[in-house]
Amino acid sequence: MSQIIEITDEDIKYAEDILLPQGKTFDDERRNFIRNLSTLDLQAVPGSGKTTALLAKLLILETKLPFSDGSGILVLSHTNAAVDEIKEKIHQYCPKLFRYPHFIGTIQSFVNEFLAIPFYLFKLKKKPLRIDNEIYAEQIESALPYNTKIALSKRGINYIDILSNSFISNKEIFQHFWSNEEVNIPRIGSHTTTYKELATMKINLLKTGILSFGDCYALAQKYLSNYPIIHKIINKRFQYVFIDEMQDMDTHQYELIEMIFTENNDTNTIIQRIGDKNQSIYNSIKAESIWQDRDNVLHLSNSQRLSRPIANIVKNFALYPEHCSDIQGMNECQLKPHILLFSDSSIKNVIPYFSQLVQQYKGSGELNFRQEKPLEIKVISWNTDWKDDETSRSNPTKVRLEDYHQAFKKNEQKPKEDYKCLKSYIHFYDKKHTSLSMIRKNIFHALLKILRIENISTNENRLYNISNLINYLKVNSELNYSDLNLKVYQCCLKVIRNEKNQALSDLQSYIPVFISYFKENHRLSTKCIDFINNDKTGLDQFSQNHSSVSNMIEENNLKIEITSVHSVKGQTHDATLYLESYYYVDGKGNNAKSYESQRLANQFLGNSFNQSTERAKQSTKMVYVGFSRATQLLCIAIDKDRFEQYLNTIDRNIWEIKDISN
Repeated sequence: MSQIIEITDEDIKYAEDILLPQGKTFDDERRNFIRNLSTLDLQAVPGSGKTTALLAKLLILETKLPFSDGSGILVLSHTNAAVDEIKEKIHQYCPKLFRYPHFIGTIQSFVNEFLAIPFYLFKLKKKPLRIDNEIYAEQIESALPYNTKIALSKRGINYIDILSNSFISNKEIFQHFWSNEEVNIPRIGSHTTTYKELATMKINLLKTGILSFGDCYALAQKYLSNYPIIHKIINKRFQYVFIDEMQDMDTHQYELIEMIFTENNDTNTIIQRIGDKNQSIYNSIKAESIWQDRDNVLHLSNSQRLSRPIANIVKNFALYPEHCSDIQGMNECQLKPHILLFSDSSIKNVIPYFSQLVQQYKGSGELNFRQEKPLEIKVISWNTDWKDDETSRSNPTKVRLEDYHQAFKKNEQKPKEDYKCLKSYIHFYDKKHTSLSMIRKNIFHALLKILRIENISTNENRLYNISNLINYLKVNSELNYSDLNLKVYQCCLKVIRNEKNQALSDLQSYIPVFISYFKENHRLSTKCIDFINNDKTGLDQFSQNHSSVSNMIEENNLKIEITSVHSVKGQTHDATLYLESYYYVDGKGNNAKSYESQRLANQFLGNSFNQSTERAKQSTKMVYVGFSRATQLLCIAIDKDRFEQYLNTIDRNIWEIKDISN
């Protein structure tokens, strides 16, 4: 029987002392949530401190551990960054919470550890080699016949999309199904050569142990359906389940969590889902939320982040107004939201003008700041670049982030582990960190890719990762290990000194030596030579020679990051500039709508959202997230012609209009 836990005022005071500034306390809304240990949903407005309230509950539960029945606490969130934030803030106070039988991680890591890997191990008597979408796609691309690649490309079929859903069958070792409505993948007839090639490849990849993230969910579903006892085992393991950022769960994640903890649940597990339906932009930006409210729904309506003027604007863009109609902006700043009107000829002046505004309000004292802490200033947009679409790029009626700031490079937003050429690993690292560690990590990922291209694996036929690569070299040759470390260190220094071309040249020369550590007299493949020598970065010469980050600029002595709405979700800024951007076309002629100011004109004019079209719903979710980042100054850039056509009756007592179109 589950033990009964009571959370007292003293417990809450303990959490307040750790989490809140001196003298601050939790209000009644937060106290009600912290005390409540029943199954519920918490819907929280932006900046309401929902994660802090969850952390308070975890801190308090830590003091009650271990539970009398030996059960644990499960905490899930959508991203590694969110999980890291939880660990960073409470790890030192919660040593028991971060050990067995408890688990804190992403939904993906939970599925991998408790379902997919055990089922795979049970069926094939070995663990998967690698679970990674980029590595998975790379393996497919290298094995597909050229004609099949062309055929798939013409049909707009992505390797990951079409091969990620698979499951283990009782009749065969593996069986594959092809429909995927979300990404609208065409069906491929099982009688075709293409189907047989892909099915064979899928079987081989699964047997080899290279899985996509989607594979793990498919394996998990099969495990649960084949062995219903797994539901009971997991429910018995976890007495409390907390899911943060619930709105970002995709359909397959949502359904899996419900299958485990709600359906067939006879173990009294307490499940609390926490988030904001209005901020669901990660789950394929579907128009409708898959999150269905429980009977018991609590609300956090006071926003510590937003000022009253910003809060009054943000609520108009809520797709689910019932969850934020009474949003209260508690920040004391009284600056009105600004609309910056631009023209084709002045579009590149928008960001400099915004920086002048920030500096102006900082100087007048209307924008508060602390001397020891720089202002957090971001410029954001929903749609950022045109990739290889030169026709759209040169069309002045189609505007995206790169048109406001030409030097913008999407790869600098979120560095990846896998690129198409060696040069990308030298240029696209996490430049927010000033240490060499991020560059070192990138170089190691480049070397690992080369090993994969050359089909060089461990003695156990596993793909190398950074850890087992270092161990291999240490065991086999201290000299080779020292040489590798020295070469990587020297390249890192050259990158930091903006000697990127020399760093690349040194690395290119070193690669044959590196390969010789594994295979003497090995001749590099054509594919590997292409990867090492060809430039597929998409960078122009200016960007290659420029030492600063193209997505981080300095204007009027202010550091400003330029990035996407997706990348700032969960963040808090002193000042935010939202740049409207082109997204498809709805309607024709003068009634055609492609921008936020067109699709959401009624919301700018002060009305609640009540539209039914898919793209209007997607647009309002992006604006809701983007606008709710700012604590003090919110600006949005809108084309002057669009403003005059759709927004000329806007309430200027609510909005400050700045015309920079000349």
